[in-house]
Amino acid sequence: MNMHFSVLASGSTGNAFYVETEDQAILIDAGLSGKQMEALFKGINRDISKLSGILVTHEHSDHIKGLGVLARKYKLPIYANEKTWKAMEHLIGEVPLEQKFVFGMETVQSFGNLDIESFGVSHDAAEPMFYVFHHNGKKLVQITDTGYVSDRMKAIIKNADAYIFESNHDVSMLRMGRYPWNVKRRILSDVGHVSNEDAAIAMSEVAGDNTKRIYLAHLSADNNMKDLAKMSVTQTLQTKGIIVGEQFSLYDTDPKTPTQLVSI
Repeated sequence: MNMHFSVLASGSTGNAFYVETEDQAILIDAGLSGKQMEALFKGINRDISKLSGILVTHEHSDHIKGLGVLARKYKLPIYANEKTWKAMEHLIGEVPLEQKFVFGMETVQSFGNLDIESFGVSHDAAEPMFYVFHHNGKKLVQITDTGYVSDRMKAIIKNADAYIFESNHDVSMLRMGRYPWNVKRRILSDVGHVSNEDAAIAMSEVAGDNTKRIYLAHLSADNNMKDLAKMSVTQTLQTKGIIVGEQFSLYDTDPKTPTQLVSI
């Protein structure tokens, strides 16, 4: 009666996340090529053709690159809100009408024994939203691609058993890096991405007694490193009185290698 999940890929080059229960198998985003997505599924010993559907968070290419290919090849239903559908339809190619479904903002849809709750984030896309997965009293949260974590978001995601949490950049690396200023300004803005330190502050405010796992996700290839992200988050949490390894553990994600399929 457990919920299992794997962060298949996470980073600037592509994102995909997998959740399953006894009778459901859901893919969230398909931000890598069709061949790469198939390889990722082999890496966790799962079959794409058995998916119940694909949920979309927003229309940026690192979240939908392989979406159309997979949906057409395996005849999979796609779920997204109306504004995201309008923004991405010309990017994913023709998808049969019977495979297109609307998943509204701030709603809950039930997929068999899995209840999925959508919530809005602050990102420069048409209507970006992420998801909370509820099953058998357990709660799993995916929150990346947001410029900040608002009080409204914190209330929705509070005290989950596990989080896939954006820790996109180190501010000093970003400021000193090779990106042009307009790109740096966009990343640092309220509709950009959350830094290591800001992610840790938000974690300290939402983690609860149930929280056991937090995965650091969507790390920038140019403006972050796994060890740096983990160190920064750990140190910031410590200033808030939270010792990593006691209340919960931190885990890496990777742009090419899926995390171990684990259960909560």
